[in-house]
Amino acid sequence: MAYLSPEMRLLLILSFLYAGTALRAQTVGGSAVYNFLHLPASPALSAAGGVNVSYAAPDAGLAANNPALLQPSLHGQLGLNFNAFFAGTRAYQLAGVYHHKKWNTTFGSSLFFIDHGSLTQTDAVGYETGAFRPRDMSFQVSAARRYLERWQYGVTAKLIRSSYGTYGSTGLAFDLGLLYKDTARHFSAGLLARNMGGQVSRFGSLGEDLPFDLQVGITQRLAKSPFGFSLTLQQLHRFNIGYNDSTFNNETGQTNKSSFATKLFNHFVLGTHIFLSRNLEATLGYNFLRRSDLNVGGTGNGLNGFSAGFTARFSRLQVQYARAYYQRGRAYNQFGLQLSLYRKV
Repeated sequence: MAYLSPEMRLLLILSFLYAGTALRAQTVGGSAVYNFLHLPASPALSAAGGVNVSYAAPDAGLAANNPALLQPSLHGQLGLNFNAFFAGTRAYQLAGVYHHKKWNTTFGSSLFFIDHGSLTQTDAVGYETGAFRPRDMSFQVSAARRYLERWQYGVTAKLIRSSYGTYGSTGLAFDLGLLYKDTARHFSAGLLARNMGGQVSRFGSLGEDLPFDLQVGITQRLAKSPFGFSLTLQQLHRFNIGYNDSTFNNETGQTNKSSFATKLFNHFVLGTHIFLSRNLEATLGYNFLRRSDLNVGGTGNGLNGFSAGFTARFSRLQVQYARAYYQRGRAYNQFGLQLSLYRKV
C-alpha cells in the first residue's frame, strides 16, 4: 500500500466526511429553515462577496464563519459588528477568541442576533390583531487546533432560535472547517461544511431541513504586489442552486430557465484584496448567485451582486466597513470594530 503523508490522511478523512454529509443534505434554494444563517455577519465577509472560507485575516468575525480560521494570534480579540439591512431589519454580531496554551487549542464564541422590527399581526382573513417583533438568533461555540505546520482544523456547535409571534423553532447545527496556509507563498485554502444538524422544535407539524452549504476556496496574494485574490465555490453538494419562484413567474410571465454556464458560475464568489498600506486594506467582491437570483428581467440591475469595503488597523483596534448591493439603488451598510483586549500570545 502506498504511503500517505499525515497531511493527505487528514484531507482524505475530512473529504469523506464532507461527502457523506452532502449526500444527506439536499435542500433546494429557499426551502430550508433558518436561512438567516446565510447572511454574512462580518463586514470583511460582506465586502468579499458574502462567502469566503480561505482568507486568514486577523479578524474574529471571519473566524466565526469558519472555525479553522481560529488562530492563537487572535487571542483576546473581541468583534462587534452591526448591519443595517432593508425594511428596518438590524443584525448584530458579538464574537470573541481565547487561546488556551496548555491545551494548544483556540476557542471562539459568537452571538448573531437579527431584529426585524415591529410588524403588523393579522388573523387568517386579514384583520389586524396587533403587532409582533420577529427575531432570529444563533449562538455558537468553536474550537480549532493546528496540525503539523500548515494545517488547521476546527468545529463549531450552534444553538439556533427563530421566533415569529406565536410561532417559534429551535435547532442545533455543526460546522466543520479545514485550512491550509503557506505563509511563505502567501497562499491559503479552506474547506467548510456548514449547518449540519436539525430542528429540536418545529414551527408546525412538518420538519424542515437546515440550509446546509459545502464551500471550498483559495486566497493568493501576489508577490511584490499590493493585490490578493480569493475564489470561493459555494453549495457544492448540488449543481443547480438558482432560486425559481414559480408563483412569481406565472404572475409576471417571466421564466427562470438558466443556461449551463449560469448554473456553473452561480457557485462562484470572487474577492479582490487591495493592501493600500500595512494597516489599510480595501476589498471588492462579486457574488454570481446573488446577481443571478435578484436580477429582474431585462431591466437595468445596477451593481447588484457587487460589494466593497475597507479595514483600517490601529494598535489594538480595527475599524471595518462594507457595502453590498441588492438590485439597482438598493444596498446595505455594515460596520464593525475588532478590539484586542490582551497582548498577542
